[in-house]
Amino acid sequence: MTVQEETTQNLTGVWNGRYFYPRELPPVSFVATLIETASLLTGTTHESAGPAGAARYATLQGQRHGSSVVFVKTYNAGPHVHPIDYRGVLNGDATEIEGVWQIRGNWWGKFLMIRSPGKVAAVVRKAAERV
Repeated sequence: MTVQEETTQNLTGVWNGRYFYPRELPPVSFVATLIETASLLTGTTHESAGPAGAARYATLQGQRHGSSVVFVKTYNAGPHVHPIDYRGVLNGDATEIEGVWQIRGNWWGKFLMIRSPGKVAAVVRKAAERV
């Protein structure tokens, strides 16, 4: 694998996402910042929730194996005291992660995270310039 291919596949960056409830509730938009080191993932999310749109923050910890991405989301405060498991699949150009989330033994739904391919290209250029 070349330096360019490794950089393109790295998940480090800012991702815009939405998660969907299994019922008639509206979807929730969020922004995730991921950092991938080797195959380990860490990061944070922030989203607006509830009728007042109060900001909520969470931490992420997980890993990636090939196109499979798994992480656990833990809110810093608020009504969600249980960890939320996310399992998704990375698309071929590493710009989308799509999958399902689940609160263990309780709710589940789908999610989608997208990052701009232009930002990936900028990271590739920077990495190539340093080599």
